[in-house]
Amino acid sequence: MIDTLFHRVLSTIQYRQFIAGLFGGIISSIVLHPFDLIKIRFQVTESKSNKDDRSLPYRPYYKNSVDAFRSIYREKGLQGLYEGVTPNVVGNGISWGLYLFIYNTIVVLNNDEDKIKSLAFFYRVIYSTAAGLLTIILTNPIWVIKTRMCLQYSKGKSSATYDGMLDAFRKTYQNEGIQAFYKGLTPGIQAFYKGLTPGLFGIFHGTIQFSSYEQMKSIYMNAFGITYCPTPIILTFSALSKFIAATSTYPTQVVRTRLQDQHQHYNGAIDAIKKTYEGEGISGFFKGVVPALYRVIPASCITFVSYEFILRELKGLTT
Repeated sequence: MIDTLFHRVLSTIQYRQFIAGLFGGIISSIVLHPFDLIKIRFQVTESKSNKDDRSLPYRPYYKNSVDAFRSIYREKGLQGLYEGVTPNVVGNGISWGLYLFIYNTIVVLNNDEDKIKSLAFFYRVIYSTAAGLLTIILTNPIWVIKTRMCLQYSKGKSSATYDGMLDAFRKTYQNEGIQAFYKGLTPGIQAFYKGLTPGLFGIFHGTIQFSSYEQMKSIYMNAFGITYCPTPIILTFSALSKFIAATSTYPTQVVRTRLQDQHQHYNGAIDAIKKTYEGEGISGFFKGVVPALYRVIPASCITFVSYEFILRELKGLTT
């Protein structure tokens, strides 16, 4: 009985999905990191330049995405456009690997093989939410470090200047303690929607994206009686699902980024929402959305095309 249970558990572990997701996330992160950098800097940029505000470290003011690219490249070259790339690559790779591994393992564990292809949308939402919850809890420290490294500016040295990812982890822990690694995830002084913080609320981003993608893919494959989608279809479904998810949940990303910004101090998510709205209005919650879409839609396409290709190759090697 124990052997049977062990064999069942072992057989449900979807290691190929982890490998495919890992490399899919890594590839898209390396290619499109500059757009992520611009998005993050726009999210914390207020309505006017803070150059003359002595209460904060130097923070450049960008007119638009093109101006941001030009300014950063002129000031620090190509290296400047890849500030924070290490935690971004590590975070995206591990996140996609874990997410797809957990999701597919839950699906296989709870469903017979013949039912997986026609899995109801409701169950896809439940499984993807569970996978997202576990993934975001495990990887949030990496995202905090990525955000802080992306928000380093060339002027003004302080304890918040990092010489790489490990140094950022060390200084963040020394200066703020373990709780700093869960900013934007766990409640601050005030709760956010009764305990749902921006980081946890962001789970719905992944839920909307992945469950929509899987449902569209399932409908297409069942309609044409095929076992996998051609690349143009994967590109279409991944772009559409990402656009829907990104635009509907973007305000939570802005709040989360501002909570993780080492240059600002908010008394929890509610305080961040209040100050953002008072200072910038509704538009403040959509700062950086254009460069974000420039990045996340191609990133989604690259990730899923890479994932599906690598997964097919891995399945071919083991059959």
